[in-house]
Amino acid sequence: MNASFVQLAYLVATGLFVFSLHWMNDPKTARRGVGAGVLAMLIAVLATWAQPVVVHHLWIIVAIALGFAVGWPLSQVPLTAVPQRTALSHAFGGLAAGLVGTAKFYLWYREGPENLTAFVMIAIIAEIILGYLTFTGSLMAAGKLQEVKWIPQRPVTYPGQNLMNIGLLVIALAVGVALIVNPTASWAPAVFPVIIGLALLFGVLLIIPIGGADMPTVIAILNAYAGLSAVAMGFVLDNKLLITAGALDGSSGLILSIIMCKAMNRSFTNVLFGAFGQVQQQKAGAEAQVYKPETPESAAQIMEQASLVVIIPGYGMAVAQAQHKIRELYDLLKKRHIDVKFAIHPVAGRMPGHMNVLLAEAEIPYTDLVEMDDINGDMPQCDVALVVGANDVVNPAARYDQSSPIYGMPIIDADKARTIFAIKRSKNPGFAGIDNELYFSEKTWMLFGDAKKVIGDLVKNLSDGSGMH
Repeated sequence: MNASFVQLAYLVATGLFVFSLHWMNDPKTARRGVGAGVLAMLIAVLATWAQPVVVHHLWIIVAIALGFAVGWPLSQVPLTAVPQRTALSHAFGGLAAGLVGTAKFYLWYREGPENLTAFVMIAIIAEIILGYLTFTGSLMAAGKLQEVKWIPQRPVTYPGQNLMNIGLLVIALAVGVALIVNPTASWAPAVFPVIIGLALLFGVLLIIPIGGADMPTVIAILNAYAGLSAVAMGFVLDNKLLITAGALDGSSGLILSIIMCKAMNRSFTNVLFGAFGQVQQQKAGAEAQVYKPETPESAAQIMEQASLVVIIPGYGMAVAQAQHKIRELYDLLKKRHIDVKFAIHPVAGRMPGHMNVLLAEAEIPYTDLVEMDDINGDMPQCDVALVVGANDVVNPAARYDQSSPIYGMPIIDADKARTIFAIKRSKNPGFAGIDNELYFSEKTWMLFGDAKKVIGDLVKNLSDGSGMH
């Protein structure tokens, strides 16, 4: 294929990537955005493959077949597993960048040392550090999200941890600088794997001290790392499309990370090094607080007399796959002319937009999904707030308890509703490792059990009219 046609194809693909991100801003055009992204990637792959310099077509076919073999099963995972699937995608992207950087260094060291200029070496070092730390970091994040037994969900900390992590990164960068200065030295091939090993180890140690509550932000940060590694790979391969696509990916991940941090009123460094999510022991002398359990029958009686019901979903809804039962509850309340809204916290669930995706699967009208800042003004007029598996994002301690790890985090004002029903699997604390003061409020009644079953019982009582007076 003529070089000018390749560049034209790359330009078209770049435009489609930009439109893909733009269209995914709105649920009405999100499907079009996904299609644009797929088409852009297809054009990019075919244009690259068609270049005369590509001669090993069999290897490309094998790689595509392997990609399909891995990608197809990943596309079939339930929506509850999308966060860990996303983390795995970042892992594959980081590994690809790292392997390309490694292959290029050794190829040019043997056959084209003149290519190992200072600029190219800087790009290669950035590519392998970002790529490999993204690989292991994403695998650790996926393991935490999947609740793999040998990967603890709670933060794992030890004295001097941050100092050790920073030290590993500094050593990797120092070795990288030595290679940039002397890329063709006799010792270079033996030292290069040292950077790889340090980056792999750094990725593991970076994620181990981070708890489940921070996973939405961590996934966004890893997305940014994967994009930056792709940018570096684009410079190494002199591929403009990789540079622009990686920059789009990296910048969108960075922007999303900033939004997530703002939603928790925390900084990047606090997320990455704060060990948020350790279980706190009850303070000495503190009185044991008591939950007030309630039955679905009584909850249904109160709920059907309401004018406004606000449902606040959290990760418990995702685990129980209760979104379809919630749709049934939504329909029954609407038939009784009860106004129903869904309050969405930016970090509810395990990935950005997790709750929106699950509720969209149940075909909840998007107009009834209200963001935290917009719904809080209506909470004092709310007759019933139904908390479905949410925990830290509705904890009033965030407002005033300066000793709390979530102090200062914006929350949904569920405690301002007239009556609160909270569905919870157990009495265990949330991912911040602290009890939720909302659950001990005089206005709060607990509905213990699997969210899908509890919502099902609410639906049954509303359907058969047992709650009607």
